[in-house]
Amino acid sequence: MAVTIKDVAREAGVSVATVSRALNGHSNVTPQTREHVLSIATALRFIPSQAARSMISRRTHTVGALLPDLHGEYFSELIRGIDLAARARGLHLLVSSSHGDASEAAAALRAMNGRVDGLLVMSPHANADFLWGNVPEGLPAVLMNTQAQGGRHSSFAVDNYSGAFAMVRHLVERGHQRIAFVAGPESNFEAHERLRGYRSALAELRPEAVEQVLQGDFTQESGYRVGNQIVALAERPTAVFAANDMMAIGCMAALNEAGLQVPQDIALAGFDDIPISRFINPSLTTVRARITELGGLALERLASCIEDPAQGAPQHQILRRFLARHIAPTSKRRHTR
Repeated sequence: MAVTIKDVAREAGVSVATVSRALNGHSNVTPQTREHVLSIATALRFIPSQAARSMISRRTHTVGALLPDLHGEYFSELIRGIDLAARARGLHLLVSSSHGDASEAAAALRAMNGRVDGLLVMSPHANADFLWGNVPEGLPAVLMNTQAQGGRHSSFAVDNYSGAFAMVRHLVERGHQRIAFVAGPESNFEAHERLRGYRSALAELRPEAVEQVLQGDFTQESGYRVGNQIVALAERPTAVFAANDMMAIGCMAALNEAGLQVPQDIALAGFDDIPISRFINPSLTTVRARITELGGLALERLASCIEDPAQGAPQHQILRRFLARHIAPTSKRRHTR
């Protein structure tokens, strides 16, 4: 049978309350008593019950993160940023994915209720009604790259629109006349903003140009499929701007298989600056959205809300500083700032 706190108290010759205070580092226990209790607990291989601690403190020391997916470098980097910040705060992390489905997102949030002290939410379904129906009033929550901005929850969002606009400007300044765009999922907030940036930039900077939007879904496979579509065109674009790096990498594979060189035959650009984009050949021209830092900042804000629920109005921040100020030239040399 598992050793209980009562066993430690009996063996140490002190009360259960004294054992609890000693284990939790309270100041009203003498150093000698604390050392004695800890030595007994170690000898008995006593493991404190987190559930019992939670009942006393009403804290689980765990935060939940709801993400659209867990696959790929984008989410790996995001989770890494969240986890690093959580560990620095002594918090555990519970991660769930909605797989792009609203009912799964709602079920994941309900499952976390009572198990976490706060929530990080990144979901294409996270509008005001969805959050009102699935996030309890008293549970702190911070939103990441969602459409529900300016509400009762603090939010952080990369400036996807300006990043896409800047990339199109870069391509126009390089002399490209026909710039195609590989769009992300239609229901995705980030994909929508990046498409909007592409369209606005093209209308302003190259008004005579015709939009060429090819549908992807943020996966490498969809980029490969679109790349094959581009290869088959009678008049190919001079540049392709993919809404994320994974689609750009898939597109590059299709172009290479067809004997087309990037950037000599077709320029190619992406968005996110995931780690692998630096190591393919040629390295990918991309907009830098510092994903790891986004996760870390959101966790820091959530931890502050948990520690002090009455700290004031929600914060809503567009993270423009996450965007690369100098976009890499469309060539084999990568420009860094």
